[in-house]
Amino acid sequence: MAVNAIDQTRRMLSLVTYLKDRPGARVDEVARAFGVTSEQLIADLDVLPMCGTSYRGGDLLEIDTDGEHIWWRNADDVAEPLRIATDEAIALLVAARAVATLPGLREGAREALLRATTKLETAAGEVAGASSRLSVTFESEGGVFADVDRAIAERRRLWMRYYSPARDELTEREVDPVRLFAVGHTYLEGWCRLSEARRTFRLDRVAEIRLLDERADPPPVEERDLAEGLVQPSEEDPEVVIEVSPAGRWVAEYYPHHSAEELPDGGLRIALRTPNPRSLRRLALRLGRDGHIVEPRELAEEARELARRALEGYGA
Repeated sequence: MAVNAIDQTRRMLSLVTYLKDRPGARVDEVARAFGVTSEQLIADLDVLPMCGTSYRGGDLLEIDTDGEHIWWRNADDVAEPLRIATDEAIALLVAARAVATLPGLREGAREALLRATTKLETAAGEVAGASSRLSVTFESEGGVFADVDRAIAERRRLWMRYYSPARDELTEREVDPVRLFAVGHTYLEGWCRLSEARRTFRLDRVAEIRLLDERADPPPVEERDLAEGLVQPSEEDPEVVIEVSPAGRWVAEYYPHHSAEELPDGGLRIALRTPNPRSLRRLALRLGRDGHIVEPRELAEEARELARRALEGYGA
């Protein structure tokens, strides 16, 4: 499967901070911490030396490995004092205060965040006063996070009403939670009793949640390697073929696929697998003139009909 460049970029940004504090870190331990294979980690490390604060040789990252350990040779040379603008300082302070109110945050993490916020307020001076007039809350997702975190700790089953954008409907489910993780958004991975399979749920799509008295008892499942992206189709899933123009090449970056052939006009013919092909009708609408579904034909017809009805809604 093609590597998702978006997920790889997020991972490499985190790697920089992680490696700076762990000189000589073992490859297998770092790979385990990031939920990837050692081979994928080595591939990431091959890219990092081309990154830095500028293209001047001394400012690029000197990171190398012998296959067992990782060394960052010029960590102190590359690191420079952080300078942030007024709007950046305000955004940081507002975000820090908001995160500190999350009910699911562990006390140790909350105290560390509050100490960091106090230091930032001191450094920001008058800006801190301006930021205090702004506030952000995460009432819905924060409460869901707290319930899921508690369910995992107490090994309890969850009941929830969950919104599925692919089907545009709310479904009621009982889930045995396995873990929480973040890839852009915060997700719950667990065993869904409705589908009798492992499923991943985005917390901001949970409309209602409740802890049950039943003990969570998910069957043993191997943790997925998130280096290959959040969505990991299987060979048994139906195949969908999409052709996009040069302006639609971004589809190959955002959607896991197993082939992407170059087209004469600079576009791509992308083949991917998905357990729910109908969910790609929305992608066809988003692409507009920049792409269309080629196979299966019945899905292409559904997408065209959906587009026709959408245009009728605008009186076109």
